[in-house]
Amino acid sequence: MTSDPGDARRTEARELFRLAYEHQMRGELDEAIRLYKRSLELCPTAESHTFLGWTYSFQGRWEDAIQECLLAIEVDPTFGNPYNDIGAYLMEQDRLDEAIPWFLRALRAPRYESYCFPHFNLGRVLERKRMYARALIEYKKALAENSHHLGALSAIRRLQAMKN
Repeated sequence: MTSDPGDARRTEARELFRLAYEHQMRGELDEAIRLYKRSLELCPTAESHTFLGWTYSFQGRWEDAIQECLLAIEVDPTFGNPYNDIGAYLMEQDRLDEAIPWFLRALRAPRYESYCFPHFNLGRVLERKRMYARALIEYKKALAENSHHLGALSAIRRLQAMKN
């Protein structure tokens, strides 16, 4: 019985992804980028594209980050992270109205472990647009998704204090 060469490529790609993430978390961004790209050459995944984009965002390379997220969506449109990340990158550029649809798409994505993030980010956009009542709703949804989300808790308290 022979082994599938695709299995070996996927295994190597996963290991490169893991190493890239470790370098990214240590702030070794150029090495992380190199490893994410090698992983993508072996086996393109939505996760690798998304995390490469995230690494670019650490360097303020917003358009490169967005492009990687768009590639991630092409690979797997069910994966929620790149939708949220695009919205976050647009928000960082003060492109608030453009960010909103991306957070809404993240909330509809079937494969997403942290729906608290698009709710929280949508709340941040709405708060910056002075739509406080709607922002409060999104912050409460974020907290309902993750009761340990300190940013959401802080935002809820801040907006409730503004009402009093």
